Amino acid sequence: MPPSQTMREEKGGSAHCEVNRALAAAASKLGINASMAFTLYNAPQSTCSQRVRFVLNAKALPFNEVKLNLLEGDQLKPDYLKLNPNGVVPTLDHDGAIIIDSTVITEYLDEVSQANSFTPEHPVERARMRAIMHFLDEMPAAAVRVPTFNLAFLPSFQKMSREAFLAMAESKPLRKEFMMKMGQTGFPKAEMDDALNRLRRSYERMEAEITRSGGPWLLGNAITLADIAAMPALVRMDDLGMSSQWRDLPGVARWYDNIRAHPAFKPTYYHGSLLSERFPHLREKAKAS
Repeated sequence: MPPSQTMREEKGGSAHCEVNRALAAAASKLGINASMAFTLYNAPQSTCSQRVRFVLNAKALPFNEVKLNLLEGDQLKPDYLKLNPNGVVPTLDHDGAIIIDSTVITEYLDEVSQANSFTPEHPVERARMRAIMHFLDEMPAAAVRVPTFNLAFLPSFQKMSREAFLAMAESKPLRKEFMMKMGQTGFPKAEMDDALNRLRRSYERMEAEITRSGGPWLLGNAITLADIAAMPALVRMDDLGMSSQWRDLPGVARWYDNIRAHPAFKPTYYHGSLLSERFPHLREKAKAS
């Protein structure tokens, strides 16, 4: 299905498509079937989208990228809702097969492209990985939304009329209650404190897993889908100026340095992928801190 005209599809002259052409060449050398057609509907700053882009880049899988503007509601337009009735990103189109949910997509990609596998071979280790991924979806991936919305998105919502804000909130299949709870005044301090507490417990759980496995990754010597699932929440908190929350956890600090040094990190976080690159008030806050 063609994307809406309001959705930006990467064109051949763009720097990002140059990266994807390079991935196609690398894929060919690795014996990967580069004729597999992947189209990723996503948003640059979306933490869930960043998980999927990392896997695609790490596996050298060429893909077409369709960028949605979430603040303008691209994800809620009828043509996109036909692809993803949840009205969220990302969505992967693989030769016409539509796959939704970032955790499901990353596992799917690891199954259809076995090069550079991110899934342990032993069933017990696979089970451990999936248990950690479930925890990450329940804890940091959910908790990070509160500081994200309060610190980054709230100024945009405050500029909207009450009627426009309510209409926008009502249109969100999965986030309606979240948006109504936040309102146009933001989450109260108690909600922020609770989210930051859940994030801190998440970092402590990561530290415990690294210690248990011997590191440097969550399950030991090899990076897995669990590490990729954890990555965007920590990058987001760093971008919001809150990396001090894990500085006293040496395993997590080293883990963060390692994942940022991974070859797939830079093409995943191309310019515009960080909130501070889009919202001037966050850049000013970073300068002041």
